[in-house]
Amino acid sequence: MRTSSTFKNHHLEQRIIAVRLLWALIIVTTLSTIIAARLFWLQSTEHERYTTLSDKNRVQTLAVSPPRGLIYDRHGRLLALNQPNFSLSIIPEQATHPTSLIEQLGEWVELDDDDIRRFERRRTSHRRPWEPVLLKAGLTEEQIAQIVARQHQLPGVRINAIPTRRYPYGPMLAHLLGYVNRINTNDLENMTPEEQSNYSGTHFHGRTGIEAEYERYLHGQAGYQKVEINARGRILRTLQEVSPQPGANLYLHLDLDVQQAAWDALTGRRGAVVAIDPRNGGVIAFASRPGYDPNLFVTGISVADYSKYRDDVDQPLFNRALQGQYAPGSTIKPMVGLAGLEDGVTNWQRKIWDPGYYRLEGVERPFRDWKRGGHGWVDMKTAMAVSCDTYFYDMTFKLGIDKLHAFLSQFGLGERTGIDLPGESRGILPSREWKRASKGQPWYHGDTINTSIGQGYMLTTPLQLAAATAQIARHGKAVIPRVAQLESPVVPHQITLKDSRNWQKMHDAMAAVVTSAQGTARRIGSAPYSIAAKTGTSQVFSLGLDQIYDADEIEERLRDHAMFVGFAPLEEPAIAIAVLVENGGGGGSTAAPIARQVMDAWLLNTDGELAIPEANPILNTPQEPQVP
Repeated sequence: MRTSSTFKNHHLEQRIIAVRLLWALIIVTTLSTIIAARLFWLQSTEHERYTTLSDKNRVQTLAVSPPRGLIYDRHGRLLALNQPNFSLSIIPEQATHPTSLIEQLGEWVELDDDDIRRFERRRTSHRRPWEPVLLKAGLTEEQIAQIVARQHQLPGVRINAIPTRRYPYGPMLAHLLGYVNRINTNDLENMTPEEQSNYSGTHFHGRTGIEAEYERYLHGQAGYQKVEINARGRILRTLQEVSPQPGANLYLHLDLDVQQAAWDALTGRRGAVVAIDPRNGGVIAFASRPGYDPNLFVTGISVADYSKYRDDVDQPLFNRALQGQYAPGSTIKPMVGLAGLEDGVTNWQRKIWDPGYYRLEGVERPFRDWKRGGHGWVDMKTAMAVSCDTYFYDMTFKLGIDKLHAFLSQFGLGERTGIDLPGESRGILPSREWKRASKGQPWYHGDTINTSIGQGYMLTTPLQLAAATAQIARHGKAVIPRVAQLESPVVPHQITLKDSRNWQKMHDAMAAVVTSAQGTARRIGSAPYSIAAKTGTSQVFSLGLDQIYDADEIEERLRDHAMFVGFAPLEEPAIAIAVLVENGGGGGSTAAPIARQVMDAWLLNTDGELAIPEANPILNTPQEPQVP
């Protein structure tokens, strides 16, 4: 029997294979063409873009912080410098057990909870595990030696030297120089992109005082390094380097010897001294006591140290010279007297009888003179010398608050002086409008009486009083106090009196405050130069109708503030000064001797002879600084 069999169709199979090969060839050719086109597009059109991206992965730019500019006094003596600060850091990827490592380091370096918290915060926010994270700054030589001797047992521990600000005169200049501390995100957020680039790699930023005011001047221009890195981000080599430009050095008008005299004169007291050269507005002394150590703030002040300052009843962090607002008391009487002369409500010959009080019609309570029993007959010059309140009560009642306010505002009272320091207070020069806006009350004649002797609502800063006194010394030409020896702003204005001779006559009346047998500043003593002055007593609280002020019976912090303003020499003024002593009592007995010490330091040489310094010293390149 025959079985059927299927014979293969070789022709059909060949056709099928040929079709499949054709499609495979088409697909391979198409894919090859696409790949070739893509390669051509990447290597020609996109070559530049991908080269840049490749370089960004391989090459990085690292910022190099510039050295901060130094600060000198007018004679080239160093006030703020940079020195290496040795810090302890840990490289996270090399420290297998950071907690135990920190405990081990605590045997040789004092680490508190704040140090450890800050380290953990920095470590968790650190994006590069091979970069060191700061644990403790300000290591001593002994601590460095202890760690270096055991370096082989401390994996990941590094000691680095960072240029850090140092203030050799500490509290004496703290309120003037201010301080720097570590730059933070808020600082960077307030900068333009260009400024942020310039601050890359910078550790510190000016926070207060001159350091803050002239931050851009002192900072300099950052440099950079272009480095090649591997896949893990480690630096292999430096490809290009541009050195940073150091910050500019800053010279101040301040005289360190005069500042020292002011600081020493305030020993054991709370107060302020501001001395200005009226010839150019230069601030030659600026002291606020007590002070604080600015060096503690540079690398981060501890909670314990800051709490000590914050909770101190004497407020060492408070800048009394710049921000303290006090009733000026009788120190404004020269300005008030000029206002009365200018308006014609008084003259140099006019006399009044002072029984020790002044009465307003319809007011039961009298306005008392500081001297119980009064001064008898007084004219303007005598009233200035003995500080007769009653004379000024009578004169300003006739003058009125509107004219008094308008005239006193020309001395800059109630406004910032424009000094090159941040945070200046404005003070208060009261007026009808001010009282209505701030108190919701009308102005009364009694308010005018109180304002005439610098009491009531009126508040000034020691800086304002020094600037106003300099303006009196300059026959009405305003000055803008300047700390740094840089270009000064244009002087805003000049007070022009109807009778210009009244300037010199007021100078003579202020001189009588010192030279008269009854002058309130007679205790200042004789000097080899003439002094024009005015003392003041600023009330801390008001007395009752039948109360008598007795310092011995009053709590120390409720006693009157002692104040003094003056300038010298009378013929050629080279210094204008304001002194405040909180709860110091009489201006003549407490503040005047302090002013005398400061004026002597500026005007006399080492032999005690008059030697008035130049207004604008020639600045030579300082020699190797002698750091105290």
